Amino acid sequence: MARVALAFWAGRLAAPLVLAVAGVGVILTWRVADLSPRVEPEFFFAEDDPRVRESLGRSGPRDGLGSQPIIVRVEDLGGDEDAYEDRVEALAETLAELESVTAAYSIADQDVRRSPMFAALLLTDDPAATNVVLETRNPDPESFVAALEEAMAAYRGNELDIQASGVPVLMELIRRNLLRDLIVFSAAAAIIFGLLITLLYRDFAISVGALVTCALSVSATLLLVNVLGGAIGLLTANIVTITFVLTLSHVVFMTANWRRARRETDEDADDARRSALGRGMRSTFEGSFWAMATTGAGFLSLLFASAQPLQELGAAGAIAAVTALAVAYLVYPAFLGRWAGAGRTDRKRGQAGAGGPAGRRMGRLLADRVLARGGRASRLLLPATAAVTVIGALGLPRLDTDPGLLAYFDRDGPIRAGLEQIDRDGGSSTLDFTVRSGDGSRLDNDESFARLGALQEALEADSVVGVILSPVTLVGHARTFPLAGFAPLSVIIDISLGPLAGRIGRAHFSDDRLSGHFNLRMRESMAGEGRDRVMERVRRYAAETGFDVTRMGGVYHLQAELGGLIRESLVSGIAALLAFFLLVGAAVSRNLPTMVRMWACLAAVPAIVLGGFGHLGMAVDIITSPAANVALAIGVDAMIHLVVRVRKLARTEELPWREALIQIGPPVMGATLLVCVGFGIFALSTFPPTARFGIAVTFGTLVAATMALVVLPRWAVGSRPGGNLRGTGLDAATATVSNVRGTVP
Repeated sequence: MARVALAFWAGRLAAPLVLAVAGVGVILTWRVADLSPRVEPEFFFAEDDPRVRESLGRSGPRDGLGSQPIIVRVEDLGGDEDAYEDRVEALAETLAELESVTAAYSIADQDVRRSPMFAALLLTDDPAATNVVLETRNPDPESFVAALEEAMAAYRGNELDIQASGVPVLMELIRRNLLRDLIVFSAAAAIIFGLLITLLYRDFAISVGALVTCALSVSATLLLVNVLGGAIGLLTANIVTITFVLTLSHVVFMTANWRRARRETDEDADDARRSALGRGMRSTFEGSFWAMATTGAGFLSLLFASAQPLQELGAAGAIAAVTALAVAYLVYPAFLGRWAGAGRTDRKRGQAGAGGPAGRRMGRLLADRVLARGGRASRLLLPATAAVTVIGALGLPRLDTDPGLLAYFDRDGPIRAGLEQIDRDGGSSTLDFTVRSGDGSRLDNDESFARLGALQEALEADSVVGVILSPVTLVGHARTFPLAGFAPLSVIIDISLGPLAGRIGRAHFSDDRLSGHFNLRMRESMAGEGRDRVMERVRRYAAETGFDVTRMGGVYHLQAELGGLIRESLVSGIAALLAFFLLVGAAVSRNLPTMVRMWACLAAVPAIVLGGFGHLGMAVDIITSPAANVALAIGVDAMIHLVVRVRKLARTEELPWREALIQIGPPVMGATLLVCVGFGIFALSTFPPTARFGIAVTFGTLVAATMALVVLPRWAVGSRPGGNLRGTGLDAATATVSNVRGTVP
């Protein structure tokens, strides 16, 4: 079977056939797979997630005004109050006709001077601006926001400045930014990858083969996810780039091993080319297989996360890990078998790049520097690495996995400015909670209602709390009805529950009047403390006024849940990967000391990268968090290939670590350069999560490569000369050389 495959790959039709298959795969993916990132209105949770049902109050009081509103802020630029009110009325009527809008409230049809409820909803701190509040029912964010923007554009001009906010609006803006970055930066990264591969290998066939293999791997992953019923959701851009990197890693190591095998063969006959290809693939496969297994296990651990995008990433990432290995070993050899270096050996061509003479010179320089004895830098390397790891780990508790909604938008962009203005006016993220009296009494008596008023005042005094809709504001609104001012409290509540008030009271009182419902709009721009602390403070306000909070939910609450889930997934995912890597390390090194060193070096990568983000105050949102998996994948690949090579060289080489660095160092550095430059351009995005993702991948890749090429070999060799085998954990049990110097511990 292997001979048949090698004969096919070395044949004239292999590469053209692969190119045709790749073209069909890309076209099929474009037509079949939905590549548009899907952002759930329930803030990245599945609609049927128990957290959503609980948080959005499906089992609690019915939604009312302000539960999930669209806030349209309208600022008067003309200075004519009467004309402004007419324009607001016309705008509100136009917005009310939009699909999914069930009601529109504005100063044109509500008496904000008498009703405290509508005053809270419609007025702002700026006397020149008011709100139009839209109630919606199950809007499709993409079509709804497009129609909303079109309607606002018709009225925006010299007289009116109009901005909109609300969950559907924010989710659609995030989706658009993701889709734009998916197209622009993924295409730019592919072009840069191609240019760098060409510069590194100076071989057109290798460049084309690498890009075609990676493209086909991405297409196969997306199609498999689609066929298996998986969803391409919020993290589509990440899974595309992750698949590309995983495939590229196999390609780089296979190319280096193939080139080494070609250098050992002076002949250019078909049999010699097939033999070199077979040796190169066999030399690479063990490391590639274990790297795939480790990376796949890390992604599978995300299946236990509760946030839907993380589950989707876990399933798609595991598929990507397997697909990358399969496509790399089935497709890429077709370009190496005949096209690459056709007609002349690498030795005759004197090729540069990883695997060529220049690559070996670079590898020797690396080995000499890393494994040199004596010198202050050599002695301080391991203590310095330990110190950096500890300092990084100290930043982990400060890691921000719960950034505000506004953090998803460029601080200096016009969208952020408009959202911040609405946020300052009255908040942009909803927090709902239900209270019951601590003594079990009903809320329609004067004593309980006075305590509700005290709770309202405590909330109003909190700078993070914006607009408040509550039983207190509801009763204040009901008192504006004719003769209601003379009625007792229980009758006023009856009025609010009846048809005269549109049954609006059902949003704030339970039918048995034992529970009251508060709806708050929280200010995201009030940075400095986490949502959990704010919600705990709200619970304390309730307790101090004699109430128990029986339920808390809303988008603000879901964001806090998501932040906790991201932190939990980082911990559990990385822990699971590190635990599995213990087994992989044992399998590839076959020695306990080396396994422990590999594990410690890999564990240092997330500690330094994520801890560094914590120290710098950079948010790790749901879009940024998969960067840790990418960085670990790079580290896993490099370490496994290096240790496998050391183990094999120990049979014939006196200094296996040195020779392994010479052989593996150049492809690792080449892959690191490709990843860092390719993903470094993501840092130029005006969409902060994409920029943070690019920074995290680049930083993590540099740390992982340093651990694999510098720290691990230096630690394994210790003070022994240039990679001496003894005492490294890969010693005479596998070596056959007899002139090894050193002392066996």
